[in-house]
Amino acid sequence: MDKRKLARFISQWGSFTVLMLVLLAAPLFLSDFRLIQLGKFLTFAIIALGLDLIWGYGGMLSLGQGLFFGLGAYGFAMYLKLQASGGKLPDFMFWSGLKELPWFWVPFQSPVFALAAALLVPGILAGILGYFVFRSRVKGVYFSIITQALTLLTSIWFVGQQAYTGGTNGITNLGSAQIFGHSLQSPPVQRGFYLATVVALAGVYLLCRWLTGARFGRLLVALRDNEERVRFLGYDPVRLKVVVFVLSAMIAALAGILFVPQVGIISPSSMGVVPSIEMVVWVAVGGRGTLLGAVVGALLVSYGRSYFSESYPDIWQIFLGALFIGSVLLFPQGIVGNLAAFSRRVKGLLSRRPSPAGGEAGSEPLIQVTATHAEGRS
Repeated sequence: MDKRKLARFISQWGSFTVLMLVLLAAPLFLSDFRLIQLGKFLTFAIIALGLDLIWGYGGMLSLGQGLFFGLGAYGFAMYLKLQASGGKLPDFMFWSGLKELPWFWVPFQSPVFALAAALLVPGILAGILGYFVFRSRVKGVYFSIITQALTLLTSIWFVGQQAYTGGTNGITNLGSAQIFGHSLQSPPVQRGFYLATVVALAGVYLLCRWLTGARFGRLLVALRDNEERVRFLGYDPVRLKVVVFVLSAMIAALAGILFVPQVGIISPSSMGVVPSIEMVVWVAVGGRGTLLGAVVGALLVSYGRSYFSESYPDIWQIFLGALFIGSVLLFPQGIVGNLAAFSRRVKGLLSRRPSPAGGEAGSEPLIQVTATHAEGRS
């Protein structure tokens, strides 16, 4: 391979390739407990990619990603719970006085239906909500408040539906469920879900990178910077916003589907306001509009939270808050965003060549551009 092509490949794909190789090799040197923990963090990274797509590129700060994550997780958890119950009524329904399975639980006996519903229901909900919100030209902080309010209302409603959702405890005791004739908690099955999560993360990353590199991504950035100009150019901002909102919701739902079998529980506390805000922190720490930064931010913050809570169980929230504040103050563009900016500055300095007269090439422009009144028309 030509050196220039190799250097370009390393510059564009080197970090992602190294990350994927490390993740694929993780089962060789991590214990089963740490592997499950890493798998959980990777599901968070998938959510962060969807949030970076709508917030980092589209400029729409959604505080409802926890809702879509929770709906996806509940959808697949319903199938696993029916599997774990062995054809009997799930325990929390029995304790709540139900005598038979609710009608809307019956289709979730099929894994295909459960997977399809777990993906489509959050997508349809995001499409309906997005259409009415964006058609009314609601944006900025008001869009964030609406998504946060819907997340809060849904989590509270789930807590109140003890007989159908498990209430505050959520859907638990999934360990006896069988997957392809093996227990859900057996190490081979857990390694399989971990590898499926790595593959899903790679697929979502490649999809987001393809979208952001295509016209769709350029329109998203234009929409973020000047929505009126996009509308005057003949594009429909409502359609663009709805598409990216639905896409980010389905990505969050996919993360929820992969989260449940590895963690073994889903409850309203995992889909409320606080988790939704934490998702924003992941992207902010890693770097908005960088994709890889969203993955790095989700992994670093999740690992920091786990480390501090294990080492300092009484004051771990203070360390996590200091980490977030320090990252925002020291790296306003996020970790990856600042590293990319630093790399560009270094490349700019190295690319300068001494001019024949002894000065630096580029210090004097070859063509002097004079501002005219025509600039005001752009």
